[in-house]
Amino acid sequence: MRTLYHHTLLPTARKVRLALHEKRLEFAEHIIEPWRIDDDLLTLNPAGELPVLVDEDETVVCGHGPICEYLDELYPEAPLFGRNPVERAEARRLAAWFDDKFQREVTQHLAGEKLTRRVSLNAAPDSRALKAGRDNIHTHLQYIAWLTERRSWLAGDHLSVADLSAAANLSLVDYSGDVPWDEHPLTKEWYVRVKSRPSFRGLLRDIVQGVQPARVYADLDF
Repeated sequence: MRTLYHHTLLPTARKVRLALHEKRLEFAEHIIEPWRIDDDLLTLNPAGELPVLVDEDETVVCGHGPICEYLDELYPEAPLFGRNPVERAEARRLAAWFDDKFQREVTQHLAGEKLTRRVSLNAAPDSRALKAGRDNIHTHLQYIAWLTERRSWLAGDHLSVADLSAAANLSLVDYSGDVPWDEHPLTKEWYVRVKSRPSFRGLLRDIVQGVQPARVYADLDF
């Protein structure tokens, strides 16, 4: 069986899990703590980075971007990168926005401090980082709302890797209870649609050791 090496606190790994479920592909999960040296991971990926997918034929694909592209090429229905060059470019642009910019400005400051820092170091969060993340998140939530006012999904008429990247990051921030949903109703409507998809069920069952999720985390009608 194909196996995904990942950790639930990595938004890019969550994105790949969503992609696998959207493609309705069965897979086993092998959890690796990214803050520790792991010989199994280094054997698969000398860079020592997650996620890594080992397919049924033993093909090894490293990195969230290559994995999602690989899956979309092997299983083109329904496409996660759009149906033409323009759609694919926009899906990739927005996926990069959330994988890089949102992660750096929001996820790292909020989920990184309240979840990853707690689990990996057993340390309290940095209040300055929390403030930065809470200040930054509004711009991103407003951007999601702007996009969904003009499109059915973030990158166009169909769900794409852009939606998966955004939802993967937001799911971690939502776990920590730091998404001001009441101030961003349009973004909340979009997230409810993504969160209600069958592909999201696995994420909603995730439990971070020693940290209980926010009350609305697994609630589809919050």
